[in-house]
Parts: sequence; structure tokens; C-alpha cells
Amino acid sequence: MRCPYCNEEGTKVIDSRPADNNSIRRRRQCESCGKRYTTYERVENVPLIVIKKDMNREPYNRSKIEAGIVRSCHKRPVSMEEITVLVDEIENMIFNLDVKEISSSRIGEILMNKLKDFDSVAYVRFASVYREFKDVNTFMDEIKKLLDK
Repeated sequence: MRCPYCNEEGTKVIDSRPADNNSIRRRRQCESCGKRYTTYERVENVPLIVIKKDMNREPYNRSKIEAGIVRSCHKRPVSMEEITVLVDEIENMIFNLDVKEISSSRIGEILMNKLKDFDSVAYVRFASVYREFKDVNTFMDEIKKLLDK
């Protein structure tokens, strides 16, 4: 780490603490000029590629998962903080698979399993779009599966 004031390499860490979900805040002091400054270190994630239904590949995008959950939780007693925590859990599960490519269907299944325990109405809403229910009977079958558990 180079000092932003004198550009020397010798620095020491004075204080270190978690900043947010995936970063560490470090207070540093330059051993040459003595000035202090703050750095934030973040774990570098390996880029994840999502394979879509049409076999196109695109970079993983957290906001797509979040948008799907927000839509399925519309007018439900669910806060944005709860949704953010749920998205964090889903994202951790996806990245813990330790793969470079993942199918969108696998992400959808992970998301549906988490939504089932999170909010049953949101789960049915998401499933109706994700599984492309063609008629009421398919919809009812999914609700019966949910009620049997």
C-alpha cells in the first residue's frame, strides 16, 4: 500500500474493522511522513457468468434477483431490509457453489427454495412467473404442494 501523500510504500495498520457486508475498513499511518488515511479492502469476486434459457451468457447481476423478489413481495408486509438480507443469503449460496458459470434455472430454484420459507404468497407469485403456469390447475397444484408441507 502506497501513501497517498508522499507515495512511499511503508505503511502500518493502526485500526481494522468491518465496514459493510464484504469490506474491511483500515486506518493506516505512513511510516515516512506520519500522515494517516483510511482504506477499504474488498474481497474480489470471481466473475460469474449466467447461462440463460436461450443459451446466451451474461455477467451475473444481483439487481435482477432483487427486482424479482421485490415484484413478488409487492404489497406484502416485507421491508427492503428483509429483502436485502434474503438477496445476500441467495447470493452467498450461489457464490459458495464455487463455479464460474451457472444456469439461470439453477439460480431460480435456489431463489424459490428461499422464498418458500420467506413468504408463501411471494413464493407463489414468483413461481407463477418463473414456472410459466399455463392454467389455473397448474397454479393450484403448486399451492397444494405448499399447503401439504
